[in-house]
Amino acid sequence: MLDQLLAGSLEDARARRQLKPTVVVEAEAASRAPALDALEALAPTDRIRVIAEVKRASPSRGDLADIPEPQALAAQYESGGASAISVLTEQRRFKGSLEDLEAVRKAVSIPVLRKEFIGEEYQILEARAAGADLVLLIVAALPQDTLQRLYAFTRQLGMTALVETHSEAEVARAVDLGAQLIGVNARDLSTFELDRDLFGRVADQIPAGVIRVAESAVLDVSDVVRYREAGADVVLVGEALVTNDPITTLQSYLSV
Repeated sequence: MLDQLLAGSLEDARARRQLKPTVVVEAEAASRAPALDALEALAPTDRIRVIAEVKRASPSRGDLADIPEPQALAAQYESGGASAISVLTEQRRFKGSLEDLEAVRKAVSIPVLRKEFIGEEYQILEARAAGADLVLLIVAALPQDTLQRLYAFTRQLGMTALVETHSEAEVARAVDLGAQLIGVNARDLSTFELDRDLFGRVADQIPAGVIRVAESAVLDVSDVVRYREAGADVVLVGEALVTNDPITTLQSYLSV
């Protein structure tokens, strides 16, 4: 499934590049104000931080929410105390778009993450041109040399990479990369099965000073408490926010 998602995202990026060549996107990216400092925004505190996600659908759950105005939802997230906004831009299975990201960027003053299956520099340029401050790099999807190249390119653009892992071996690869923001996704993107105990098993492998992000398997406050007790600095939450009252749910998580 992960290979299919990456291949589809790269195919869609190639189609967009036919309409908007790299040189044009480079100029758009260069014209943007500098990316916001996501590491500062997500720095550990005595309370959990939340990356709140704009998410319409997923391959594992199908349609989740009708979100005609992603910018309005993102503004709610910011007013509710989120530290950053994640915007799914994958269009085939998650029903997102770069237009969603651009709309969100105009509506909020906190860092914005492009949540996408990234495999080439053009996609990172697109993210910066649309106003993203962070991009997602999935260790399982990329050989280490490609991961290193894309990580370096992200930093060259002044952006932050959320380096996502799904196993002890992948955490080791992220640490070797020098990543300062490491996510541990409880959902295996190859099978879409959940391992709710994964974060707790691998958190100690992430060095002190690196921000630890727990992803997936957050349904209620007890899940946030479990992640916090296991060492999470940040939780990334989408489904639970878009399928419930977003402000009430978000603020209950921020109390942890």
